[in-house]
Amino acid sequence: MVASLRQAWDAPLGLDAPLEELLEGVTSEELRGMLVALGIKPPGTRQQRTAAVLEHHGDPQRVAEVIAKAPSAARQLLERQAKSEPQHTEFVAFGAAMADVPPGERWALDRGFLIRNRHGYGPGRMPAEVTLALRGSDWSAPFDPVPPVAETVPVPAVEVERKATATATAFAIHAASVLSACSAAPPARLKSGGIGARELGRIGKAAQADDAVVRITLEVAYSVGLLGDDGDRITPTAVYDTWAVQEPAAQFADLLHAWWNLQFTPSESRDEDNKSLAAVAGAHCGACLQARRGLLAAAAALPEGQGVRVGTDLGPLVAWHRPLAHPSFHDETPFAAAVREAELTGVIARGALSRLGAALVAGDREKLAVACRRLLPEATRTARFGGDLTAVVTGTPAARLAELLDSTADRESSGTASVWRFSGASIRRALDTGRTPDEISAELTAVADGPLPQPLSYLVADAARRHGRMRIAPAACVIHSDEPALLAELAAHRALAALGLRQLAPTVLVSGSSPDKAVAALRGQGYAPVVEAADGTVRIEKVPPRRAAAVPAPRTATAKAGTGRSAHRTVEAPAAVDPSAVAVRLLVTPPTVPEPDPFGTGVPFGTDTEEIVAGYAKQLTYTDVRQLAHAIDTGTAITVEYVAASGSRTVRTLSRLELDPPYLEAWCRLRDADRVFTLSRIQGVMPAWADDLA
Repeated sequence: MVASLRQAWDAPLGLDAPLEELLEGVTSEELRGMLVALGIKPPGTRQQRTAAVLEHHGDPQRVAEVIAKAPSAARQLLERQAKSEPQHTEFVAFGAAMADVPPGERWALDRGFLIRNRHGYGPGRMPAEVTLALRGSDWSAPFDPVPPVAETVPVPAVEVERKATATATAFAIHAASVLSACSAAPPARLKSGGIGARELGRIGKAAQADDAVVRITLEVAYSVGLLGDDGDRITPTAVYDTWAVQEPAAQFADLLHAWWNLQFTPSESRDEDNKSLAAVAGAHCGACLQARRGLLAAAAALPEGQGVRVGTDLGPLVAWHRPLAHPSFHDETPFAAAVREAELTGVIARGALSRLGAALVAGDREKLAVACRRLLPEATRTARFGGDLTAVVTGTPAARLAELLDSTADRESSGTASVWRFSGASIRRALDTGRTPDEISAELTAVADGPLPQPLSYLVADAARRHGRMRIAPAACVIHSDEPALLAELAAHRALAALGLRQLAPTVLVSGSSPDKAVAALRGQGYAPVVEAADGTVRIEKVPPRRAAAVPAPRTATAKAGTGRSAHRTVEAPAAVDPSAVAVRLLVTPPTVPEPDPFGTGVPFGTDTEEIVAGYAKQLTYTDVRQLAHAIDTGTAITVEYVAASGSRTVRTLSRLELDPPYLEAWCRLRDADRVFTLSRIQGVMPAWADDLA
């Protein structure tokens, strides 16, 4: 076959691989056994034995004669497998290769009529030569020049149009609701691209639409530019704003034409591994487009006034008209997903092609627009308000009406009639946008087909009465005093304008500046404020005097510039020291906290190396800093906990340490090589492990 056909049909005649290909994994001893079982004297070399088996199986008459004399179980097994499609296993089982082989299969395997893979696993594969020999000389490839006949029933044209009108109207309403939900809260994109199942569920709940309608709408809207990528979101574009104000017929015509040309099946929600598929993920499947075209071609071929009992009866016709068409992975019947999409959009109704479908098959955009205008009514611009705090809109609500009701009420259902319900929370949302109660009442009255019900007017008035009774103001600090005149003076002081003082009450001011900044500004203008703690008590501002340590700590000097190595230079000790007296002094002296060093680190540094390490290894405690610095100075090994740039955490034992800020060069026992470590990535330090040193 040519390449394109081979990609479409890997086994168009139900034939497995030829014998020569299957014998590649058979050993010379197995070939000898086949020839002995066939009554042929085996030659000496493997090549000669392969040629002998090929010669025998290449004669259909000899193969048929041998199989005709086979045991009944083997003969029935071979005849049944010759009529079925070849089966290939993609897994390897472990255990005895030839365990539990049926007697009939054992006979066929011994003679090469069935061949297992080189490991002896999986089902036996029948060579193409054996299959053709069993089918007989009169067998020919299947070919059906006449399309299959679908069982039809009479369907009046008026019934088809009535059903198409209902389904197309419902789809148009749901599609507008889906895109409106995306406009109100743009869905988030997955890191891998597309919209995930969670966002699809949220949109479906907001629009009162099922998953198939949501997926179809999002895919077609994205394909025509109504939706676009905006960072980590999928948001409506400026094209959507123009589309949203059109009549429902024009909106639906754009969506339907885009659906007709999609290169995949948009309602498909799971892949061949049954994993959830993301929407708007850039799928492509030319064979899926052919399935859609073949479906409408099959429906167009039905006699006038006739339709199939159920839409899925068109599946065999699709397969005949479009042999390269690709059914969905999870179709219970052939092309069930494509049929469902056509029925959801009103292209197929009552098992027959509607006016919409006929316009798509003809490829006439103007004819499609006329059909949409004929089937879909104009947008509804008024609502019927009920005493139960509901608003009902029949047909497709106009964009302005839907926007108004969505902002003041909660949508309960969508379809041929959409229902919204008012509540205190929904009216509060409208008030939060800056509308006044009078404006809300006036806008609702303008779209009502009569006077507003009294319960709705009371609800708006009650929500407005409670709205804003308490306020929340941002504040970094609060200034209060028992003297209102003093606070009024501060609020009007020009030099304090940078504090952003705002008077909430005669004795309370709030500022957006920090307490320290406010205190400094007030004291700079000659005022004398005090600072309160969180519990309301006055904070005492007392700074303890700084004192040097009673006994100077040993200092070190750097031995070599640029190497980061430090050599100890110990302060000269007194000539005569009694070790026992020093020990007693250390035991009786209570532990003390060292005085802070001039650089504000909290403790003095014993060496220059400690100061350098502490400046770069910000994750280490002072104890770890001292331990690491000591290892660097003395050249001893050390074990560190290190976090690589990838985020992986490892424990390394290091020796031959060289400090080169901000890096540490060392011999790594884990990698058995010289490595460079960043000081800021060292998370912990401990003595070197004895096992690593060994």
